[in-house]
Amino acid sequence: MLLERELKQTIREIPDFPQKGVLFKDISPLFLRPRLVERCVEELARPFRVRDVTKVVGIESRGFLLGPMLAQLLGAGFAIVRKKGKLPEVAASVSYELEYGSATVEIAKDALQPGDRVLVHDDLLATGGTAAATAELVRQIGAQLVGFAFIIVLEGLGGRKTLEPYEVPIAHILSYDR
Repeated sequence: MLLERELKQTIREIPDFPQKGVLFKDISPLFLRPRLVERCVEELARPFRVRDVTKVVGIESRGFLLGPMLAQLLGAGFAIVRKKGKLPEVAASVSYELEYGSATVEIAKDALQPGDRVLVHDDLLATGGTAAATAELVRQIGAQLVGFAFIIVLEGLGGRKTLEPYEVPIAHILSYDR
C-alpha cells in the first residue's frame, strides 16, 4: 500500500534509544508532512466510522498528537490519559507492570461518562501494558471500549496478544517485527 511505504520512508529509526538494543521508531518527521498526517488519521478512523465512537482517548504523550484529529474526524470528543500525578482531579487510575518496574495511568474527572463508546489511541503498540491499563480505566468508569488505533505495531513484543482479551478491533497502519 502506498500509505504504508510512504510512512515507512518518513519514520526515522534511531538505534540504541532510549537504551541499548532498542530501535526507536521516531514519528516526529511525520508531522512535517501535513497531507501524510491527514491520510494516517483517515486510515486509523476508517474501521471505526460505523462504531458510533463518542470519545477518543489519547495516551500520553504521543497519543495526543493524532488523537484530537482522529476524534474530530469521527465526530467524537477527545480525552487524555496521563501518567500518575499530572491531573488535578482524577476519576480513575490503573497501575500496571512494565519490563523494568511499574507505572500508573490516570484519567481526569468528567473526561468519560458511563455509556461512552471509546476508541483508545496511541502512536505505537509494543507490549500492550499501557493500552491495556487505559482500557481498564475505560471500563472502571463504565464506558464501552470499541477499539484500539495505533500508527505502528511492534509484532514481536506481544502487545496484540495482551489486547486480544478485550475482543475489539486493533487498527494500525504499520507493522514491524520489533
